[in-house]
Amino acid sequence: MGGLPVVTIAMPCLDEARYIGPCLRSVLGQDYPPHLLEVIVADGGSRDGTRETVAHIAAENPRVVLVDNPGRVQAAGMNEAIRRASGDVIVRMDVHCAYARDYVRKCVEVLERTGADNVGGAQRARAETGFQQALCAALESPLGVGGASYRSALKEGLVDTVFLGAFRRRVFEEVGLYDPGAVTNEDAELNQRILAAGGRVYLSREIVVHYYPRDSFRALARQYFRYGRGRARTLLKHRTLPSIRPVIPAAMVAGGVALLATAHLQPFTPALLGAYAALTGLEAARVGWRGGPTRIAAAWAIFPVLTVAHGLGFAAGLAHHLRHRDWGPPERLAPRSPLTDRFGAAS
Repeated sequence: MGGLPVVTIAMPCLDEARYIGPCLRSVLGQDYPPHLLEVIVADGGSRDGTRETVAHIAAENPRVVLVDNPGRVQAAGMNEAIRRASGDVIVRMDVHCAYARDYVRKCVEVLERTGADNVGGAQRARAETGFQQALCAALESPLGVGGASYRSALKEGLVDTVFLGAFRRRVFEEVGLYDPGAVTNEDAELNQRILAAGGRVYLSREIVVHYYPRDSFRALARQYFRYGRGRARTLLKHRTLPSIRPVIPAAMVAGGVALLATAHLQPFTPALLGAYAALTGLEAARVGWRGGPTRIAAAWAIFPVLTVAHGLGFAAGLAHHLRHRDWGPPERLAPRSPLTDRFGAAS
């Protein structure tokens, strides 16, 4: 990259008054050279004071820029920020995360060291409540994450997707911006296009970020239902997926429904359901034993919620998007004109 590049942090948000101030101050405290860093917050029409907080911080620090996101969803917000970005590297950051102070610097270093098109760290969960502690335990298990590489803090190497991501600007010029119709799964969908174009996505242990997971069964079920819908949309859009992992929950739900529907015709239903309960119970005890019986019981209940919610969402997404296809060719970022950017660096 020829020396340290200008970095744009792109941060979509909506009604985040409680978190946006501390998050922005944390981001502005990154150890990357301040004169090479800008932060663009794309707000989807917040009405809870988020915009006022961002405007106040921006008035104190011109590196922070507030832009409107009429599309409201995160993918559309990322696109609004990317279009206005001055950086040669664009780093996605979400509000509900805690970043290591060297997060941006490590992203830049890993991009240069590996030559990858997108790099990121593992999706490390951090708990504040008892339910979140049980959920974090469940997400340590293959039964909870389905073997997803981007969930592993120990993994290092090429993967099919990463959490958030740090991109070379040319990625958006060559493979296009985020899909603005993707309510969820927008990161994986973009990474799938990068891989299809011959690009590389790299997961590094050096890039450290924590996120705070949902704090109730209801919120968790809604989240994973939406994840399933998003992955079904991606499958129909591209007619393939990088792995069969997203399809497994739907297959398990379909198998469970078939077992229950035919229970009067065959003797296998009780044995198979009992085996599933035993397997998830043993795994809950393995990952949750430090928290005692309460955490084990909660983790045991979380496993089927993850699977069933994702599987039902996947089925619902297939049913909906087979009838309503809301995607088209990706919009590509226009190449930057050879002018001096607002940081004073040649573009």
